[in-house]
Amino acid sequence: MSVRLAGTDRPTGFAVVTAVYLVAAVAAAAVVGALPGSALPGSGPLAVTFWADLVATVVVFGGSMLFGNSSIYDPYWSVAPAVIAVAWVGWRGDAVAARQSLVVGLLLIWAVRLTANWAASWRGLGHEDWRYVQIREQTAGRLPWWLVTFTGIHLMPTLVVFAGLLAVWPAITVDGRSFGPLDVFAALVTATAIGVEAVADWQLRRFTREPGNRGRIVDIGLWRFSRHPNYLGEIGFWWGMWLFALAAAPSWWWTVVGPVAMVLLFTFVSVPLMDRRSLARRPAYAEHMQRIPALLPTRWK
Repeated sequence: MSVRLAGTDRPTGFAVVTAVYLVAAVAAAAVVGALPGSALPGSGPLAVTFWADLVATVVVFGGSMLFGNSSIYDPYWSVAPAVIAVAWVGWRGDAVAARQSLVVGLLLIWAVRLTANWAASWRGLGHEDWRYVQIREQTAGRLPWWLVTFTGIHLMPTLVVFAGLLAVWPAITVDGRSFGPLDVFAALVTATAIGVEAVADWQLRRFTREPGNRGRIVDIGLWRFSRHPNYLGEIGFWWGMWLFALAAAPSWWWTVVGPVAMVLLFTFVSVPLMDRRSLARRPAYAEHMQRIPALLPTRWK
């Protein structure tokens, strides 16, 4: 059962998303306050954050089901990491050094830009991401929708993003190693990745707004060298965060599971979905795939 509001315009949709996220924030804060004294696994800040993140995801999932639109979850990808990173800075309880300031600053720039990009493209509660619509149609009659959307659209991305944030934890909280060349390299990788993603999104938006480009394959700017430069930028961002972790605490090298999970997600889920849709809508896309690599610009003609 879902609630159908009379207004499906952007203001109504953004009001609903804001309300759902405020409830999620309150629920997460309640977990942070209660977990250390509870019987749930883990009482350290990292574990507490994990459980709070899961509870907030469940609340957003509830909002998605209540209003019949799984796209309510979409901004969670960029909003939650910013909130979590700021919370971890607060947990330090002391002055923030150069590395921590740089990590948090870059993460906030990434979060604000990506959230704004979502807001610019979302048209309200009457608009649900085409991928979710497709998944709903493909699983209808075989699996209950609540299970599909919870596991595949809400829980899985939350777990992948938290895996990426594992590298941010030591970058923010571990002291002892001074700011050095690896930090500079990490900053360059992260800033470049944010720039690539931002430019790719801007170029795509400009291309699709031109009436004469209707039905055409985007092949301008960064899109001449990669079929999905926006995804490449997103993957690069998380590798940059991992490099900061390596600079702060080499013993946390295992947090490489985060950027690796991002590579797997985009390579085996996001890219194939987008390519299949483009093939179905534009026959010439098959030839485009032969010329332009999916992510890394290793070949082009």
